[in-house]
Amino acid sequence: MTDILETVAAAHAGGVRLHELSQTLDAPKSSVFGLVKGLVATGYLVEDDGSYQLGPALDQLLAVERPSLVEAARPALEALRDRFDETATLATPVGESVVYADSAESRQMIRYSPPRRTRRPLYPPSPGKAVLAQWSRRRQEAYLDGRVSPEELPTVLAELDQIRADGVAFNRGETLPDVSAAAAPVIVGGKVLGVISVAGPSSRVSGRLDELADALREAAAATASRV
Repeated sequence: MTDILETVAAAHAGGVRLHELSQTLDAPKSSVFGLVKGLVATGYLVEDDGSYQLGPALDQLLAVERPSLVEAARPALEALRDRFDETATLATPVGESVVYADSAESRQMIRYSPPRRTRRPLYPPSPGKAVLAQWSRRRQEAYLDGRVSPEELPTVLAELDQIRADGVAFNRGETLPDVSAAAAPVIVGGKVLGVISVAGPSSRVSGRLDELADALREAAAATASRV
């Protein structure tokens, strides 16, 4: 696997295709594909239209948190926290998960306090939905297979289409019954670098989701412009 990572790291900005990896490593394409698939699933590689590039899990391995993104998002997190007095977070995609990289916590006694450096699923948390909505339909269906029932799948896919169109994802007590949240992706060059979200007790947040959506879209756009 280290040979694969080294080959990808040495490649040009467009990444490396499977047949190129197979030729470079002098290994059967089927064997290389199995290893590559595992590296993509764990976030050490990312796949984009058949080409592979280094993924964000390498930063996690080295305890590096995309400093430019964290620094760029910090003013937005603090502004959202101050405006809504709820916890604002920055999450980064890592393979088939998201990891909270930073947060500006609410000053209220009862508040949402997200765990740092812990992988969270892409569905149903709102930051994960915001990432999942940007994937191809084939990749969405592959991820959701076994995670939602066949009966639920059309509804979930329709929700992801709406998230992609609107630029914001919601979680109305789907992960934790008493917590609601909204999230917007930070997209640079067509790729999701991170997701900014606001979460708190449903009794305080559920009635402000539309207001949060507008603020989060603005925060995500402002952060993207700073990266």
